[in-house]
Amino acid sequence: MTEQRFGNYRVVRKLGEGGMGSVFEVVHEEIGKRAAVKVLHARLSKDPQTSARFLTEARAVNMVQHPGLVSIFEFGRSPDGAAYLVMEFLEGETLSARLQRLGRLSLEEARRITRQVASALAAAHDKRVVHRDLKPENVMLIPEPDLPGGERAKLLDFGVAKVTRAGGAAATQAGAFLGTPAYMSPEQCMSAGDVDEKSDVYALGVMLYEMLTGVLPFVAQGLGE
Repeated sequence: MTEQRFGNYRVVRKLGEGGMGSVFEVVHEEIGKRAAVKVLHARLSKDPQTSARFLTEARAVNMVQHPGLVSIFEFGRSPDGAAYLVMEFLEGETLSARLQRLGRLSLEEARRITRQVASALAAAHDKRVVHRDLKPENVMLIPEPDLPGGERAKLLDFGVAKVTRAGGAAATQAGAFLGTPAYMSPEQCMSAGDVDEKSDVYALGVMLYEMLTGVLPFVAQGLGE
C-alpha cells in the first residue's frame, strides 16, 4: 500500500477522526520532525465557506503567537483536494479527558489551568480574535517541567474563531450556529456573528465551574433550551 503523505510529511498513524476531518501523526522525511496534520474531508474542502473557516484557524493562531496556543506552520491541499494544516505535535491529555478520569479537580489545579487559558485568551482578544468554541475538549494539557504544576494548558481549534480585520470587518459567518451549547453565552446562542470576547470569558467561567464541581452549571433536555 502506498504511504500517505502531506507535502514533505509522511503519515505515521491516525490520531482521531470527526465529522469535519481527521488528525494524523506525521514525520518530516528529511529532518525527522514530528508534527500533526489536521485534514478536512475532501467533500468539505470543496465548500468555500468551510474551507475559509479552516484557513481562519491558521491565520488566527499565527496572528496571536502565544505559547498557550498550538503552533500551526503550514497549509496545503492533498492530491484529492482536501485542505490540511500542519501543526505542532502535542503529547498529553485534554482537559475533557482529565475531568472524565478524575471527576473534578482540586482548587489549585483548576486555578492554574484557568489562569493559563485566560492568558492565552487575553492575547487572542488583544489581536481581536474571539475563539467562540472554548470547552474542555479544546484545551490540551502537556508536560512542561519549568512551569508551576509541571504542565502547560494549550488552547486548540480556532476553526470557528471570529477574526476582526483592520477597519472593523469581521471574518465570520453571520447568523450561523457555531460553538458548543453548554459553553455558549446567551448572546452567542442568539447570533454567532455579533459576539465579542465576553463570550469566551463566559465559556471559561463555565469550564471553571465544571472543573471545581464535576458538573455543568446549566443542563437542559433540548439544544434551544
